[in-house]
Amino acid sequence: MKLPVAILAGGLATRLKPITERIPKALVDVAGEPFILRQLAYLRGQGVTRVVMCIGFLGEQIRDVVGDGSASGLSVSYSQDWPKLLGTGGALKQALPLLDSQFLVLYGDSYLPIDFNAVEDRFLNSGKPALMTVQRNADQWDKSNVLFSDDVIVEYNKRLPTPEMKHIDYGLGAISADILAAEQGDEAFDLADVYHRLSLAGQLAGFEVQERFYEIGSHKGLAEAADYFRGRGK
Repeated sequence: MKLPVAILAGGLATRLKPITERIPKALVDVAGEPFILRQLAYLRGQGVTRVVMCIGFLGEQIRDVVGDGSASGLSVSYSQDWPKLLGTGGALKQALPLLDSQFLVLYGDSYLPIDFNAVEDRFLNSGKPALMTVQRNADQWDKSNVLFSDDVIVEYNKRLPTPEMKHIDYGLGAISADILAAEQGDEAFDLADVYHRLSLAGQLAGFEVQERFYEIGSHKGLAEAADYFRGRGK
């Protein structure tokens, strides 16, 4: 892996209350281990060497557990947007000095059993400033929000999905830093809106994934993720 990975782990995790009233979502126990440690171990196994964590509410607890990442075989640094929440896009923009001109973006509540190297290669060879991994879920796990045809993302729309959309944002993306740096001002903004604009301009590459993803953003998702890890004997 050549590119660093930014992990978005700064949300308030309201759907996981009361668990997340005293700990951040990244530290929620999943089958006997804090979720972030599972994520980091997996990234190390994929050949990732550098991680930037975008943290927010109770983020100092993540620092205490993860530290500089050496225990996980990684180099981990931090960008914190608390108490002023900057949104997923704003958090990444603030973290740009710690990242490279291109980098991968991973949601802090997602575990994705796929080949990150293949995603990185597709992005670097796409000629486009951003890439989104997608999965055909047909509303199975959450509302489909991507119109994907002939390996092209025709439209991504998290806010107003249409019936024609059969795919969903899988949770791993790649983006060029200058796209975020071009955002004006210091107001909060959502990465989803950036992806939406890029998709309409034909500038969002796509990578279709077949394996299902696991997430801990809800109590149902947390239970399914725990079952998955127990089934792997970990």
